[in-house]
Amino acid sequence: MDEKWAFVAKKQANCDEADVERGDCWDHVALDPEHRLVLSVVPGKRSVANLRKLLADLTRRTGGRIMKLITTDDYPAYEGTILEAYGHRVVPLPQIKPGRRALPYRVPPRELTYATVHKTRKNGRVVKVQPKLVFGTPAALAAALKQSRCSRQVNTSFIERQNGTDRNRNARKVRQTYCFSKDWQMHEAVTYFTMYSYNFCWPVRTLRRAGQQRTPAMSAGLAGHVWPLQEWITLPAVQSG
Repeated sequence: MDEKWAFVAKKQANCDEADVERGDCWDHVALDPEHRLVLSVVPGKRSVANLRKLLADLTRRTGGRIMKLITTDDYPAYEGTILEAYGHRVVPLPQIKPGRRALPYRVPPRELTYATVHKTRKNGRVVKVQPKLVFGTPAALAAALKQSRCSRQVNTSFIERQNGTDRNRNARKVRQTYCFSKDWQMHEAVTYFTMYSYNFCWPVRTLRRAGQQRTPAMSAGLAGHVWPLQEWITLPAVQSG
């Protein structure tokens, strides 16, 4: 998971209290690196509330299953929201002695493995990357990396590469450009359009097999061919039985 920065109408430094739908607008994104599949995206202010929306949508789309390995950067808000989404709720036993009542809390399940990467930069370049295990055991992390078809190291490289792809597909998010969004709702709509059409309509070079082009949806078994954009747009969102 990662957040990708953009802005609407004007930079955040130029906004005042009345500019509720202007300024920084971040894409909170969850990506399956094995299939390059965008699992969920929540555009909006960089906040714990939007991270909660991302985790709620992710768990809904994946049926509540716990991923084999979750990786993010070291943005502190991830730890609490991941624990809220996947943790088991523990209710303390009633206290016999007087004192402050213990509140319910959450504990990570044994099968949850979550690690972060901390990047040290010097003169704008990354000079050191430090992984950190947050939830899970070193043995579980090593097993997840051994089974991975993508990488043998804890990293966020795949979602960072997808961030670049989306900036290329959505000119509103290109850095240092005049093409930035002027309207918040339009920015949100085009975000969903480019991010989710990517799954079905965009062949990814590294997913090609036996000379056949494949999209993330094909790699994940959700589609059998590269969808033309018209097919994706005109597919009914709700289909009757």
